Amino acid sequence: MKQQMILRWVAVALLAAGSLAFAGCKQSASTKGSSAKGGTAALDAGKPSAPDVTFPELQGGDLPLASLKGKVVLVNFWATWCDPCRVEIPWMIGFQKKYASRGFTILGVAMDEEGKKVVEPFVQNTKFDVDGSQETMIYPIMIGNEDLAEKFGGLIGLPTSVLISRDGKIVKRFIGLVDKSELQKDIEEQLQAPAPPQSNRHS
Repeated sequence: MKQQMILRWVAVALLAAGSLAFAGCKQSASTKGSSAKGGTAALDAGKPSAPDVTFPELQGGDLPLASLKGKVVLVNFWATWCDPCRVEIPWMIGFQKKYASRGFTILGVAMDEEGKKVVEPFVQNTKFDVDGSQETMIYPIMIGNEDLAEKFGGLIGLPTSVLISRDGKIVKRFIGLVDKSELQKDIEEQLQAPAPPQSNRHS
């Protein structure tokens, strides 16, 4: 998988280099709606729904994505061998710390072929500089695979992140290393949107 991802990313980088000459550098590779204040809910109405998937958790158990409806979710596909992923991780830790209390979470989906045996020690032991403090990954870590990734449209490189609104819509997709300030702005924009009404279900 590692070699496959690298080859895909090289191809994407070459294509992106050509397209930037026409697209400029202001927009990300993903589709993004207007950032006008107060327009988030209306813009999300036309967005595709997040897939109905269940993530295998690193520590055992399963996490249905649907169970997080009402929260803003960033699904971040990464791998222990991915250098750009290591650049992003301190930002992700910071976002989790800053916004978790407001109804936000990151799901770090590890795409290592070796699975838990390499991901678990990395998550437990690798520390990152977060605003001058050495910290490990504090957000939920999932074990990914190609089938799971395909439900999000497939991966052409790592990292890849998908931002999901409170009502379960995909509002943006980031391919490659994110722009930290842009991602932070997108997260805050989604957090301003009201939570969807809770359905009355009886078990």
